Amino acid sequence: MPIKVKFFASLREQLKQDLKEIDAAGIQTISDVWEKATDTPLLPSHVLCSVNLEHREPHESVKDGDEVAFFPPVTGG
Repeated sequence: MPIKVKFFASLREQLKQDLKEIDAAGIQTISDVWEKATDTPLLPSHVLCSVNLEHREPHESVKDGDEVAFFPPVTGG
């Protein structure tokens, strides 16, 4: 089962994609998902992550069938 990857707001615009499915083979962490989905080796430190709609840190694990989302920093006011 693939991992579903979503990009939101300015990340979606920068990467020119909002949804991608990647093969889970060799994927262990959220950072691995970022690298495979974007062809960029380092997840920027300001990017927020979630797995299955729950906030997670880049070093946390993922598995087949998970939905991983990446968000730019959120500001309010």
